[in-house]
Amino acid sequence: MCGINAIKMFQNTAVTHCQLVAMGNQMIHRGPDDENTWIHGDVGLGFRRLSILDVAHARQPLTNEDGTLALICNGEIYNYLQLREELKAKGHKFKTNGDAETILHLYEEYGTDCTSYLRGMFSFVLYDIEKDIMFAARDPFGIKPFYYWADEEKIICSSELKSIVTLMPEGKSLDPQSLMYYLSFQYVPEPATMVKGVSKLPPGHCMIVKGSQINIKKYWEPSFSPEKQDREILRTTIKEKLEESVKLHMQSDVPIGSFLSSGIDSTAITAMMRKHGNLKTFSVGFEGGQNECEVARVTARMLDTEHHEQMITEEAYFDTVDKVIWHQDDPVADPSAVPLFIVSELASQHVKVVLSGEGADELFGGYRIYQEPQALRYFRKLSPSLKRKALDFVSHAPAFYGKNFLMRGFTPLESRFIGNAKIFTGPALEYLQREKNDSGLMSAFEWAGNYYQEVQEQDEVTKMQHLDMNLWLPGNILAKGDKMSMAHSIELRVPFLDTSVFETARTIPTSLKVNSHTTKKIFREAMEGIVPDHVLHRAKLGFPVPLKQWLRGKRGDMCLSVIASSGISEYIQVGYAEKLVREHQNGKADHARKIWTLYVLAKWHIMYIENAITPLSTGTAETPLIS
Repeated sequence: MCGINAIKMFQNTAVTHCQLVAMGNQMIHRGPDDENTWIHGDVGLGFRRLSILDVAHARQPLTNEDGTLALICNGEIYNYLQLREELKAKGHKFKTNGDAETILHLYEEYGTDCTSYLRGMFSFVLYDIEKDIMFAARDPFGIKPFYYWADEEKIICSSELKSIVTLMPEGKSLDPQSLMYYLSFQYVPEPATMVKGVSKLPPGHCMIVKGSQINIKKYWEPSFSPEKQDREILRTTIKEKLEESVKLHMQSDVPIGSFLSSGIDSTAITAMMRKHGNLKTFSVGFEGGQNECEVARVTARMLDTEHHEQMITEEAYFDTVDKVIWHQDDPVADPSAVPLFIVSELASQHVKVVLSGEGADELFGGYRIYQEPQALRYFRKLSPSLKRKALDFVSHAPAFYGKNFLMRGFTPLESRFIGNAKIFTGPALEYLQREKNDSGLMSAFEWAGNYYQEVQEQDEVTKMQHLDMNLWLPGNILAKGDKMSMAHSIELRVPFLDTSVFETARTIPTSLKVNSHTTKKIFREAMEGIVPDHVLHRAKLGFPVPLKQWLRGKRGDMCLSVIASSGISEYIQVGYAEKLVREHQNGKADHARKIWTLYVLAKWHIMYIENAITPLSTGTAETPLIS
């Protein structure tokens, strides 16, 4: 786990050591153990290292035997031992015991098709001196980040947006299309970023830069294809595939632990890890009726782990927000990013690697919203024209019990679901915007429509999974997971997001994913005897951050003050934002997520657009607070 930076000049201008160091200084937290650069004329590679495997020798950038290839890689290749033996049998010679060197030899053997052999999480840049090609790739699910920016003179690539912005010309600006998406999704979907001109290499894609030509192509994509199969065999296969993945993800030459919540996903990972030896586990929670720590504490005792927990106060939560937003790069208005930052800080005091349960909900059907098609099944018998007329009638009717249910039933899935978060849409978005959307910008529903087109023949649950795999998972879940853990220089590994596990999950019939009573049905069955009973059939809670309560008081005024004084007042109606805060404070409505989305955006705008982004003075997550 590390941070990578790359520069390729297009006009025979030499890359300088100072440029690479300036980029690296923005991400010391990603690699506090070592720093190194490699320059070959108009190409430069920079690397910040967090040592996990072959601590003493696997220093990057790496070169092959004759020095014609150079590589920087952020991530882990979990099948590297198998690949090493296969490549050695073909005559390749290794000079380290690290995992990244396998990419160099795979490229020598298979060229740009080398990505199809990799099982892991990664973003890498490889430069081929003889062909004058810069080849880059990102892992299939988008676990590790990869940003890039190009003009007529150069292309710059990095693990972090901050590093790219460091070398961009003055006058960076917010991208209006990305803002449009963010206000609805609560994050900026791949491949866009909030900084105009900067992009992300999408998951499962590679990039080839030859001369000044930049070509991007897809080498893998997640596609669901439910099929009827034997239930007992499927349960066994799920269990065996996940156990194999957990074992591979535990490869490390440094201390390793796991995040443990009250849910089945992290508990399953923890229970499987515990089979391989003693284990440290980490939890955080809030005081109240849905305290994650209470259940996790019971689980830890049953699994006999060395458990560490921390309660988060309101003051500690808000004191952490600035650090979280600085590390996020793009704004992500998920309130659970803060507790993830805090639990990562807790874990960093004991281990250097943690495993977690991200991805299980997308693979196995774990979100409660996936039960909605079952609840609305009778509406499918109505003709589209009748549903349109009924929707028009109900929407204009006075409020009554069940109105929202009827409106959702009469609304096609494509017009009501854009993923697990839907913040500002329809009239609310129109009221919020300072200038109406008359400039050809796409709405979040139009963007999501691109993914619906790919799965037109699938059932509604599978369509929802497809959207979340391509939008919610990389844009929200994995983005905050990477940034919040790396803020404290620890490596977060996610065994559910393994291509071998996915190949089994993609074929699960919808009837074995969700029904009216439960989610992740077949996965829960597969975990019987592994996950303790008090967790096995427990309903999914998400992470219960008490924002609704906090924003009723002075915190709501504080959020409004930041929103009003920041540069986002150029884009949004501050008067409408004030209306949201007052209605929330008066108990007329729950606008907590809307207020938080605007607050995070305002903080981000101050840091990334209005002020110069400055590097942290240490490898810790300390940055000046913004009042």
